[in-house]
Formats: sequence, structure tokens, C-alpha cells
Amino acid sequence: MKRMMILAAAAAVAGVMMGCGSAKKLSSETGATEVVIPLSGKEYQTDKNFFRATQSGKSPDLATSKKIALTNAKAELAGNIQSTVKAVTENYTNQRGVADKQEFENKFEENVRMVVNQNLNDVKIIGEKVFKEKDGKYTYYIAIEMSKEPVVNNIADRISKDAKLQLDFDKHQFQKVFDEEMKKFENQ
Repeated sequence: MKRMMILAAAAAVAGVMMGCGSAKKLSSETGATEVVIPLSGKEYQTDKNFFRATQSGKSPDLATSKKIALTNAKAELAGNIQSTVKAVTENYTNQRGVADKQEFENKFEENVRMVVNQNLNDVKIIGEKVFKEKDGKYTYYIAIEMSKEPVVNNIADRISKDAKLQLDFDKHQFQKVFDEEMKKFENQ
């Protein structure tokens, strides 16, 4: 037991000294290795104020590896926003008791897709790491974020332009449901 504790402590110290993107052996008995993924800390995860995504890209060309990573991160970000807004829409329509629920949700989701595609141009890079692999290729890690506010405001603006949707839309109530959904990320 004492030997296991010493091995675990040694592995922890070695892990701190090795840095990001490294692997460290946890136990000589099991051969298990922990892989440390760059840009994966709490500050790179979606929270109540920002949607965030982290991805990587690999290529023999540094610029291409960055483009791949950024494209992958934007795709993940868009998917996360759309699934969050879908959950908000379902909760919102249930609370509001919208007359033609299915039509409202379909039109709403169509507007959300347009908003997300427009807003993906406004993402901010919050972290980058580059590794040159043994094979000469580059692995580029990137973390991006986008504030929730433009998403909510742009959805409200688009809906206000659709007379039928506007009848069943209350921006204050939608914002409240949206904020509740975003707070769930804090508890993960």
C-alpha cells in the first residue's frame, strides 16, 4: 500500500513537470497512461456567459493544421449552440403554451440556424497550442468562445421581423429560460 502511494505521488510530480500534451504513466503495475489534453481546463468550457469549444487539427503544414482546428472548433460550437437553443425553445414553448407548437418550433429553429451561422464569424480565440510531432506534422489545438448575448439578441431581432412568430414570443421570458439553460453548464 505504501509503495502504491509513493508511485502515485511520483507520477503526479512527473506529470506536473512534463506539461501539456504529454502522457504520464499512472502505474507500473497496470501500464495505464493518462493523456493530458491541451486547453481542456474549466476556463475552456461553456459557462453561463459564453459558448466555448476546443478542437485540434493535424497537418504537415502549420497554417493548414490551424485551419482544420478552427473549422472543427466552429462546427462543435455551432452544434452546442443549436442543441442549447433547441432545449431552450422546447422549454419556452411548453411554458408559454404556444398554439401551434410544432410550427413555432420549426420556424424558430430555422431562424436559430441563420443566427448561429452569422455569429460564428464573431468568435474569439482564447487559447492556442502547437506541437510538432515526431513524424514532422503539426498538431494545432485551439479554443474559441462566443458570448451568449449576441445569440439571444439576434434571435429576438429575427423573430421580431416575423409577424406570426412575434405573436407567441416574449423576449424577457425567452431570456430567462435561456439563462437557466446556460447556468446548467456551471454545474457540470
